[in-house]
Amino acid sequence: MLSLLEATVPYIDRFKGIRISTRPDCIDEEILNLLKKYKVTAIELGAQSMDDFVLKANNRGHSSMDVVNASKLIKVNGISLGLQMMTGLYQSTYEKDLYTASQFIKLKPDTVRIYPTIVMKNTELERLYKSGEYSPNTLETTVDLCSKLLGMFADNDISVIRLGLHHSESLDNDMVAGAYHPAFKELCESKIMLDKALSLLKESYTQGECKLYVSPSCVSKMIGNKRCNIERLEESGYIVKIIQSDKVPFMEVALKG
Repeated sequence: MLSLLEATVPYIDRFKGIRISTRPDCIDEEILNLLKKYKVTAIELGAQSMDDFVLKANNRGHSSMDVVNASKLIKVNGISLGLQMMTGLYQSTYEKDLYTASQFIKLKPDTVRIYPTIVMKNTELERLYKSGEYSPNTLETTVDLCSKLLGMFADNDISVIRLGLHHSESLDNDMVAGAYHPAFKELCESKIMLDKALSLLKESYTQGECKLYVSPSCVSKMIGNKRCNIERLEESGYIVKIIQSDKVPFMEVALKG
């Protein structure tokens, strides 16, 4: 750790600070004083879940209270707090993942990263998957869940700075199962747009032809991957035309431009 931090010293004045990631049980006052000395300005904790049963089942080696204590120490020391969670872990559920998000919100992090669980070759999770003890969430279920998580964090002014895994060679070669998509965040944002459109139309519009106005940057999100949102709206009885409007806020849907 010290050798990495020392390597930043000649360059640190060119940057605003340093962001690091660590385990929740690796944070104490001594460590924080050292990190502040080297101008570390943001710390992300690999919390993954706030359910102790899930943490134990996945051999995480830390508790939810470790996350709480580390988060409070980081914030008291004036360092930006980031929390990372994984959805669909072994022994987790849709409801437990929503619970984790609600507990994150109580800790008031500045940022969050959300990673759906992926089964990789030669891991304990692969053994559980092949034995039938673990069933990863489908892509559809994961998109539905993560679209709700995005909304929860947005409502509490918490920035989700990563949603889904970066594409990598190891994913191509070693992924066995799981809800992976190269444009995962786009799928989730598209689901949010669909839900808003359906809610608006059901409240204000009879079935048939109608116009939906969205921000220019949200047209593709409203249409959906392979026009899936348009098809879903048609199945619900709405023949929609998507129209760009600079007056409509980002990620919102309106019946008038």
